[in-house]
Amino acid sequence: MSARHPIHPADPALLHLTGPQLTELIVELRSESREFGLLWPSAHPGEVNLSGRRLVNLGNIPASTLINLLALLREYKRNRDGGGHRCSGL
Repeated sequence: MSARHPIHPADPALLHLTGPQLTELIVELRSESREFGLLWPSAHPGEVNLSGRRLVNLGNIPASTLINLLALLREYKRNRDGGGHRCSGL
């Protein structure tokens, strides 16, 4: 998994993901993104939450989006903490 090479939603490898594996990825995304103020799942459009800020519901997203978001967060953290190469275009 790499932020530079995102997974396509129709990638056949995604067909083998089980419910428990997807749940683990969701838990990991929630954990990894919390420090950036990203909360999953968020509220429906128009709802006011979190100190008066409006939130948006993402709805059903493909597993590839979940995996690609995790890759972006990991790469950002790795670069921020001084390891790895810088992300281009982010």
